[in-house]
Amino acid sequence: MKNYLLILSCLFVLAGCKMSNTKNRATASKKYTSVKIDTLFEDKISIRAIAIDADKVWYAANNSRYGYYNLKSTHKVENIIPVENLEFRSIAQNSTSLFILNVANPAMLYKINKKDLMVNVVYQEKHEKVFYDSMKFWNDKEGIAMGDPIANCLSVIITRDGGNTWQKVNCDALPKVDEGEAAFAASNTNIVIKNNTTWIVSGGKKANVIVSPDKGKTWQKHITPIVQGEAMTGIFTADFYDAKNGFVAGGNYEKPDQNYGNKARTSDGGKTWELVAENSGFGYSSCVQYVPNSKGKSLVSVGASGVYYSNDSGASWQQLATNPNLYTIRFVDNKTAIAAGKNIMIKLSFF
Repeated sequence: MKNYLLILSCLFVLAGCKMSNTKNRATASKKYTSVKIDTLFEDKISIRAIAIDADKVWYAANNSRYGYYNLKSTHKVENIIPVENLEFRSIAQNSTSLFILNVANPAMLYKINKKDLMVNVVYQEKHEKVFYDSMKFWNDKEGIAMGDPIANCLSVIITRDGGNTWQKVNCDALPKVDEGEAAFAASNTNIVIKNNTTWIVSGGKKANVIVSPDKGKTWQKHITPIVQGEAMTGIFTADFYDAKNGFVAGGNYEKPDQNYGNKARTSDGGKTWELVAENSGFGYSSCVQYVPNSKGKSLVSVGASGVYYSNDSGASWQQLATNPNLYTIRFVDNKTAIAAGKNIMIKLSFF
């Protein structure tokens, strides 16, 4: 009798494990096949940097403009920094403030109070080569921005006091750039942060990834197989699902249909990379993002080829929309994303 009960218990356990595994496989194999697009607003504007903040989608744009769209009230608020022709392509936030940074000389970094929209300049840099590409925060106190090299390293500035002051990192503490290596301000995704680990991607004549395990104190450089060698080739965008699994994309901006050498993934935190989906899927990509809660399997890319979706960690891709004018995308949840670009901001609902 005891043996019978023991066998029966084992059968129940095995059945439970089988059901659990089936459920996990079903979750992992969930695949979207279509997308519904709703236009949030249209305007004569170029938006390459957005940030999701509860019901608000903050954006930084050209012609010194920034603002937010409220997803709940469907109301847009926009302001203009009183300096002509600033091109904002970097945006970041902590719990109380928004930060926007323009690309060119002079670099101007603004801290904006989320409640009253009061604006303060917290960093300036003047140099003929200055060009900032991306900005992120680790937490409420610590943040980082990166840009093209002025000396023999990428430009990196860091704040440790909530964005009130920023210090430029000395090149002695950063990996040296190769000749012709720089970065692209395509979608504010040159920097990726997961906990204390930070990845920065580059392009141009070299396409590399530099990694810091300690919030910008030390760095290591890793090469990638992404197409490189010309001024407008390399990595334009990156995302990491967790500390190990990441994806970089880009290609040749001047050959937007070229769909080889433009997608690569890592499973060891960025130390090594493998090209995927060679001669298939999208061409030039401006922004790639992991779908939340997808176990690192699902990604979405926007760029010259339109909106593409992968459910197998980037090995294959399906086109879901043809809009070539989207520059950047961020997920609100695992079924909803906001994208923006040339003259438009949209909501994408995946099915």
